[in-house]
Amino acid sequence: MSNSTPATGHEKKKSKGKRLPCSPSRVLHIRQIPNEVTGAEVVSLGLPFGKVTNLLMLRGKGQAFLEMASIDAAVSMVNYYAPATPHLHHQPVYIQYSKYKELRTDNQHNQAIFSKFGFVLRIIMFHKNNQFQSLLQYSDAMNAYYAKMSLDGHCIYTGCCTLRIEFSKLANLTVKYNNDKSRDFTRIDLPFGDGQRTVETSIPFATQNTIFPSYTGPPGFAPALGFPQGPSVLPVPGALGPLMVTTSAAPGHMTIPDIPGNSVLLVSNLNPEAITPYGLFILFGVYGDVHRVKIMFKKRGIALVQMADATQAQLAINYLNGQRLYGRVMHATLSKYQTIQLPREGQEDKGLTKDYSNSPLHRFKNPCSKNFQNIFPPSATLHLSNIPSSATVDDLKNLFTSKGSTVKGFKFFQKDCKMALIQLGSVEEAVHALIELHNHDFGENQHLRVSFSKSSI
Repeated sequence: MSNSTPATGHEKKKSKGKRLPCSPSRVLHIRQIPNEVTGAEVVSLGLPFGKVTNLLMLRGKGQAFLEMASIDAAVSMVNYYAPATPHLHHQPVYIQYSKYKELRTDNQHNQAIFSKFGFVLRIIMFHKNNQFQSLLQYSDAMNAYYAKMSLDGHCIYTGCCTLRIEFSKLANLTVKYNNDKSRDFTRIDLPFGDGQRTVETSIPFATQNTIFPSYTGPPGFAPALGFPQGPSVLPVPGALGPLMVTTSAAPGHMTIPDIPGNSVLLVSNLNPEAITPYGLFILFGVYGDVHRVKIMFKKRGIALVQMADATQAQLAINYLNGQRLYGRVMHATLSKYQTIQLPREGQEDKGLTKDYSNSPLHRFKNPCSKNFQNIFPPSATLHLSNIPSSATVDDLKNLFTSKGSTVKGFKFFQKDCKMALIQLGSVEEAVHALIELHNHDFGENQHLRVSFSKSSI
C-alpha cells in the first residue's frame, strides 16, 4: 500500500482551459466528481480493469487520483472510457492520465507496522487500564487475520512494547477528527478537532474486520505505530467489511475470529458433465478448508460447499463468484443451509456427497501456515511447489499439456528449484489445471502443490 499526496491538488492547465496531454501512467486524474460520491464508488470505476492500489480524494475540488497496479490496467481503463464517458450519481466524470507516475509514499509510512498486512482504513488510540491501546479497522477481514497471526506477541522495539492482539466485537469505527489520537484515512476533509472520537457499533457487517492492539510497556509510553500521511486504499465492493484488531491476547495464542454468518455456499451454473465433488473441494480449498461438498442429485448443475468458517466462505465468494469453470460462468453465494447433511444409510446418492473434514489436503489447518499469506484471485499463472529435484522443465510442461493446458511460459525459482511459475493460456485453463494437478503424485511420496500466483512470468 502506498500513501502519498501529489505536490499540487490539480493538474496544470493550458490557457483557454485545455489540459496538457500526459503520457500513460498508472495514476489517473478524475475530474468533475459530485460532492456526495464516495471513495469506493471512484474505486469501482477501476476495478473491471485490474487491481486498484491507491486513491486520493480531493473533495473540495471534485477531483481524485486513482492509482492502478499497472500501466496496462490504466491504459485499458482510459481507452474504455474515452468513447463512453462514465457517470457517477448521474453526472459525467472525466478521466485522463496524471503527470504523476505513482502516489509516492511518505517517509512516516515506514513506521506503519500494520499497513504491510493490508489497507488500514481507520485508527483510534487511547489509554485504558494503564495500557496504551488502539483500534485498527482494515478493509478486509483476512488482512486483520494475517496481522494478528504475524504480530501478536511480537515487540515493537527490541525487548520492549510487546503487542497483544485480539479481534474486536465492534463492526465499524467512526472517526470525527484526524489528529494524533484518531484518523480516518478515507476522509481527508475531517477537522483536527480536540481529539474526541467515537466508536460506532450499530452498523451490521457480514464479518468483523476490526483488530484491537494494545502493548505491554512503560506506563505513559506510547509506541510509534505511525499514522501514514494521506489516505489509504478504500474498501472495494465485495470486500469483507472493516476489521478491528485488539492486542490483549496472550503471546502465541491464536484464535480465528468468531465471525457470525453461514459457512455453506450455494454454487450454481456448473457444468454437470464435468463437475465432481473432488473438483469443487480442490478449487474452493484454495480459499479455505472445505469440510463437505454435495452436488444435487436431481440438478447436477447446482452444489453446496461447506467451508470451515464464515470468513473462508466469504473469501471464496469474493474470488470465485463469476469465475468460468468448464465452459460456464459459476455463481457462488451463501446458502440458506447451515450444514451439509451426509446421506442416510441406504439413501441413493451416487457419490455426489463427500465429507472432506479430515482431509490431509487442507491448506489452512495450521494457523501459522504460509498459505494464509498467499491467497490470490484465479490467474493464468500458477505457483508450483514441492517439485522433485529430478523433474525437468519439459517434464512439468508435458504434465500440464497432457491435461489440455497451453503452456505460455515457465520459470524455476532461482533460489529454490522446488518451486516454479507456469503461465497457461487463460485463467480458465489455470483453474482446470489446478483442479487436475494439485496433489499430483510424482512417486516416492512427493506430491505437487499448486496455487494461483500474484505475478506473471
